[in-house]
Amino acid sequence: MKSVIFAAVVAAAAVSAPAFAQDAAPFTGPRAGVTVGYDSLGDEEGVSYGVTAGYDLAVTPNLTFGPEVSFGDSSLDNDFGVDASRDLAASVRLGYVVNPQFLAFGKVGYATTRFEAPVGDTNFEGVRFGGGVEFALTPNAYISAEYQRTEYEAELGGRDAGVVGIGFRF
Repeated sequence: MKSVIFAAVVAAAAVSAPAFAQDAAPFTGPRAGVTVGYDSLGDEEGVSYGVTAGYDLAVTPNLTFGPEVSFGDSSLDNDFGVDASRDLAASVRLGYVVNPQFLAFGKVGYATTRFEAPVGDTNFEGVRFGGGVEFALTPNAYISAEYQRTEYEAELGGRDAGVVGIGFRF
């Protein structure tokens, strides 16, 4: 009987060892964080702030891939009473694990921003792309720096943001 139990334990360990190794891979799994930074649209400048959530999968030992969503707002406004407001984005992110504490990534996705004006609100859609770095403070906490560019429809032009953040992996 002891042989059967021992064989079952060895088999379970052999089957679950790859799963444990994947869980221990840096920069993988669910994550959530907050961001704040510089925001620019045309001649207007302001502060952007928001929250992000994503899930990173280990594709290879050094590559991660996964979805990301973000919700933000901005202090951007102009002299005509037009304010950049709610900003939603859904992106995919490809990362390269430089070492167990440092991840470099690029991303591309869809963004929609509400602009509030005295005559009514308007939503503009566009493509958001960018890149950045994450530094693991602990296995579950990180800081980040990122550049984002959004190219809007209807010849509205582009929007640039440079943000820093802090986040947690679960």
